[in-house]
Amino acid sequence: MNFQNDFPVYKTYPNLAYLDSAASSQKPSCVIDAMTQMYQSQYANVHRGLYQLSEQATIAYEAARQTVAKFLGALEDQLVFTPGTTASINLVAQAFLLPRLKAGDEILVSRMEHHANIVPWYRLCEQTGAKLIVIECDELGQLDLQAYAKALESHRVKMVALVHVSNVLGTINPIASCISLAKARGVPILVDGAQATAHMPVNVAQLGVDFYVTSAHKMYGPTGIGALYIAKDHFEDMMVYQTGGNMILEVDFDKVTYMSGPPKFEAGTPHIVGAIGFAKACDYLSSIGWNQIMAHEQALLAYLNHALASFSDIKVVGKAASKIGVVSFVMDRVHPHDIASILDHHQVCIRAGHHCAMPLVRYFGYPALSRISLGLNNVQKDIDQLITALDQVRKIFA
Repeated sequence: MNFQNDFPVYKTYPNLAYLDSAASSQKPSCVIDAMTQMYQSQYANVHRGLYQLSEQATIAYEAARQTVAKFLGALEDQLVFTPGTTASINLVAQAFLLPRLKAGDEILVSRMEHHANIVPWYRLCEQTGAKLIVIECDELGQLDLQAYAKALESHRVKMVALVHVSNVLGTINPIASCISLAKARGVPILVDGAQATAHMPVNVAQLGVDFYVTSAHKMYGPTGIGALYIAKDHFEDMMVYQTGGNMILEVDFDKVTYMSGPPKFEAGTPHIVGAIGFAKACDYLSSIGWNQIMAHEQALLAYLNHALASFSDIKVVGKAASKIGVVSFVMDRVHPHDIASILDHHQVCIRAGHHCAMPLVRYFGYPALSRISLGLNNVQKDIDQLITALDQVRKIFA
């Protein structure tokens, strides 16, 4: 399967091997075209105007919400548009958990979390005197489920925040089991799905999760917009987070009445065209189908692992049994930044560094890692190009 014709970046860079989808994915023409059309012929502010163009824009914007919600297995009145995963997690931390948290309470996170799913909770602990409890992973990069279940036995646990898929290791966590264990103890759980929703089906209703977050730009959509799923029974007991226009029913100097449901958390003019692009990206993935998507990416992952195995001086970090197409590695005597720089001269794009997951990278004993991440836009030729470039790295540092 070859989906590269869907991505116009390859018309500009026909020899590009873009292997950094975990950071941000390339955009297919259908997403770009939908956003361009909105700007060119359908654009107006939403929810306010009484003229036809504004009403049409509002219809398109709310239809986009419905599309994204359906894609995630949610109802449209459960889905909040945010600037992205980071903003969504901060919203839940401040609007939901902060009012419930006191000194001595506990928040569970895992060693595998992205900084976006650590720092907001760390900040709450600073504010309240609560404690951040870390669930470790093993040497393969797999969550210690027994330790997680044990930690949940504490009556002090007020929140769980776990990554669905590790952005460093590609590990797919047993998130359904994690949710079930948390719910059995009456503990709300947030799942960071930023690395999951482009690679596997996610149904928040079936999972029974309290909060699920993701970003459009990781799943072939635009930057600056994400989705926050909130279980219905949480909307009314969450504080407002950001305030301004659109999220109010009535304003006076001595009283403000706020909207309910998703509008309560969507202050100001939203990323209207971003929502259109987000929905089109969901449609794009749906049109291909999860069987094809997963088969394509798993075949590439197997090809990549086989190719890397030929390098005796390369060590892959994280070998969980269940993974998406994310492979981090170290190369003897070569810093990851040097690897990425040399690969760039061969039009191969990979990421190097701590990948916004310092505690995890340090756990494995390294200051930085090189990371390859696969997407729909990749083909075997990209991996061949990578391997040729890595051979050049080896020769340069020999």
